[in-house]
Amino acid sequence: MIFCYSGTGNSQWVAKQLAQEIQDELTAVNPLLKSGQRPAFHSQRPWVFISPTYAWRMPRVLEQWIRQTAFTGSKKAYFILTCGGSVGNAAAYAQKLCAEKQFDFGGLAEVVMPENYIALYDAPDEKESRAIIERAKSGLPALAGQILRQERISAPPVTLRSRFLSGPINQLFYPVVVKDKAFVTKDSCTGCGLCAKRCPLNNIRLLEGKPHWQGHCTHCMACIGTCPTEAIEYGTKSQGRRRHFLEG
Repeated sequence: MIFCYSGTGNSQWVAKQLAQEIQDELTAVNPLLKSGQRPAFHSQRPWVFISPTYAWRMPRVLEQWIRQTAFTGSKKAYFILTCGGSVGNAAAYAQKLCAEKQFDFGGLAEVVMPENYIALYDAPDEKESRAIIERAKSGLPALAGQILRQERISAPPVTLRSRFLSGPINQLFYPVVVKDKAFVTKDSCTGCGLCAKRCPLNNIRLLEGKPHWQGHCTHCMACIGTCPTEAIEYGTKSQGRRRHFLEG
């Protein structure tokens, strides 16, 4: 069974492609987070968790959801993280999570997709984004085959830099960077409410027809990435940067 947590669509796209390749059920985690539901899951096939990379590791919001959710049947678990460049030493932390859940760690794979964290980085243009997506798509059949055969997926090589990024830098990322006070709306906001609908943590409320952030953001970028009028900015950091959102 495949589970997907996604912000601006990269991971959702990968999850749908992989679900077709291995002919397995796909469950979106975002609606479960939004509703607060904690259903138990049972499958005899491996568990596959797909998400973006947040500061060179699996997002904390997904880690917490996995910890609090009951999984019965299969003990094999795989992790696939989309990223703009590298997942660092994310595999080590996924393996620790598997030990907590008494899963057999099947490995972690990185899938490079177009950069979408425009609070810090530029998103590639449309042509480059399409090329990146095509390269990612070409590697998914082999990844699917490894999962079907329940082979161990080899993580990217671990370096001192990757340990540093996934360790101390990740620890600093949340208290220093992950804040929602910088989100603002421009006059082009129509009050459509899509940002509130997309937010997996119910962190956005519409007040007098305008979105207001409530202080428990995870920086998934769903609000800024999916706004149909590009009315949301992250202070001055996102100004002039292309929005990347991959539907389906």
